[in-house]
Amino acid sequence: MKIKNKYSHRLQLASRRNTVLISRLVIILLSLILINSWLFKYIMESENHYYSWITSFYWTISNMSTLGLGDITFESDLGRFFNIVASLSGLVYIFVLFPYTFVKLFQSTERIHRDLRDTISDHIILAHFDHISSSLIKKLKQYRIAYVLVVPELKQASELMDMGFNVVSSEMDDQETFEKVNINKSLGVVLTGNHFSNTSITYAVRQKSNIIPIVSTADSESASEVLYLAGASNVIRPGEMLGRLLARRITAGNALAHNIGEFGQLKIAEATVKGTPLVNKTLSSSKLRELSGVSVVGIWEKGSFSTVNANTIISERSVLVLAGSQDQIDQYNEIFCIYNISVGEVIIIGGGVVGKTLGKTLEEKEISYKIIEKNPDKAISDKYLVGDASDKEFLISSGIMTSPAVAITTEDDNVNIFLTTLIRNLRPDIQIISRSNLDRAVEHLYYAGCDFVISLSSMGANSIFNLLKKGNILMIAEGVDIFKVDSPKKLIGKTIMSSTVREKTGCSIVAITSGDEIKINPEPTSVIEKGKSIVLIGNAEAETKFFNQFSD
Repeated sequence: MKIKNKYSHRLQLASRRNTVLISRLVIILLSLILINSWLFKYIMESENHYYSWITSFYWTISNMSTLGLGDITFESDLGRFFNIVASLSGLVYIFVLFPYTFVKLFQSTERIHRDLRDTISDHIILAHFDHISSSLIKKLKQYRIAYVLVVPELKQASELMDMGFNVVSSEMDDQETFEKVNINKSLGVVLTGNHFSNTSITYAVRQKSNIIPIVSTADSESASEVLYLAGASNVIRPGEMLGRLLARRITAGNALAHNIGEFGQLKIAEATVKGTPLVNKTLSSSKLRELSGVSVVGIWEKGSFSTVNANTIISERSVLVLAGSQDQIDQYNEIFCIYNISVGEVIIIGGGVVGKTLGKTLEEKEISYKIIEKNPDKAISDKYLVGDASDKEFLISSGIMTSPAVAITTEDDNVNIFLTTLIRNLRPDIQIISRSNLDRAVEHLYYAGCDFVISLSSMGANSIFNLLKKGNILMIAEGVDIFKVDSPKKLIGKTIMSSTVREKTGCSIVAITSGDEIKINPEPTSVIEKGKSIVLIGNAEAETKFFNQFSD
């Protein structure tokens, strides 16, 4: 993968800061010398003394450096006053500006933690800095979970410290490092580097502790097996996960609801609706709850998750977020699922891990597809078309004009944005889904014309977070949080309808629990009782609003 991304860019910016500081110091010095030299020459000429520019520089530098030799003096009060000002400007530069600049240059290095054992606990230890770990840090901060990022290189550690990260400069496979970061009081270790370094660090951690959770990424099944043998608690393969997730978003084929998470008997599922009787109906007129028992707790539309009400209109591009038991989800599929609605083959652009997994998933769903791949070495079957997808004529010849959907899976966000623009211009009606590697590219891809975008870094971070979650958090999905709280005092005795939780926060109550018992999709008239817990779903903003509004 080409890694010329925001993180390397931000590191470059941090590095350039030092150059900028030094440059400013030099510019200030040169400016003072030029201004003082000119004033010296001007005042001396007013006193009928004429000196060369070389002499002017000589006088200025000797006075600013406080080494004034007294061989050239002024006769007027104005001249003597200027002599004082020039000397003071030199003193300020030498004793104020110069030290301040160098303090700024080296203070980040001095601030870098070498040892945190006495200051941190219940934290996550991250051994690499990349797209996924950066997104994970944002998620940890959101839920006020402490973390420490271990970086071996002092320069990079300094730059990351300047960017606001909590950093320890050390080697992650060094046993002393584990003492420094208080590993025995941590919640777990996260490894997002290559599978070679991940394996080495896993062994090092296991020499220290057999119980500390270790979550690692891998790029193949064989690498996963080795990491499990080394002692990893969980191994995720982000590329394959992303391929399967993109496949769920494609509206060709059937409209089955796919489970994305669960809490006991409560299932959370997503369902596309194109080709179903639900299109252009309001939630009320669809009678979804009456017919299947499921609750629609939100809708994905153009990359935005929003809560719903009775008057919410379901469009053909909507992706419903459903909550219910498995029987209720099955009932939904039985009533609303439409099979074999696609005409033409789905086009996948990019034959890497994501594209291959996407194609395999579509094949399992009995959806026809083609993969466009620029590198002939990756064309491993007759499903592949070798060529450049950015070539308009080649794209047309590949069948884009009759395809129901296209999935863009290249590793370059700029390429994905270009292809989205090109395809949207060719086919205003086609469904376009795309991966992004950086979170910041998501907005650009939607603006270019994507119907749905999934960030690899965000998805990977969510997956890791779910494996290390604690407290009330049940599940983090793409843009959706599911959490459980004890019934807040402000809500006890109220019905779900009268609580106005959805109206005030955007969260939906999807279950009420008491011990091992769980009531899924409680009626609006259900009373929130003391001693019971409620399960809610919403995006991160909605969750924050809930705790701000109803926390005890």
